[in-house]
Amino acid sequence: MRKPKISAVTSDSAHDTEAAFYEALQSGDIERLMACWADEDDILCVHPGGGRLLGPGAIRASFDAMFANGTIQAQPEKIRVIEFMGASVHSVLERIEVLTDEGPRHAYVIATNVYQKTAQGWRLVAHHASPGTPREMQELLDAPQMLH
Repeated sequence: MRKPKISAVTSDSAHDTEAAFYEALQSGDIERLMACWADEDDILCVHPGGGRLLGPGAIRASFDAMFANGTIQAQPEKIRVIEFMGASVHSVLERIEVLTDEGPRHAYVIATNVYQKTAQGWRLVAHHASPGTPREMQELLDAPQMLH
């Protein structure tokens, strides 16, 4: 039986839902994390190096497995947003604290989070993450070409 969704802390904007998503990762709160997601069968999630997970059941199971090993200390940085007609696409550099034998280290993940405005407020409909490196901290920007 599926547990009832609890609403995200506030979902007045995609930014609020994104903040609640990362707070849930950091606290290991699966109920709060799943409350950030839309309640649709076609939501999707791709973890770094993983396959495509479709639907709330598969997504929940993947995060349950991750939380069994502890919380995920992911800090969103360098967020770029594209908004249009009831949707918001966020390109995010995630800085993740990883415990190693030498102590805490930082790893980087490049993620795209897609939010949709629903009757329940802004909800996550897709999270696609790829492994990154410290060089991703430097963004390549289109610069106007100047000819001399």
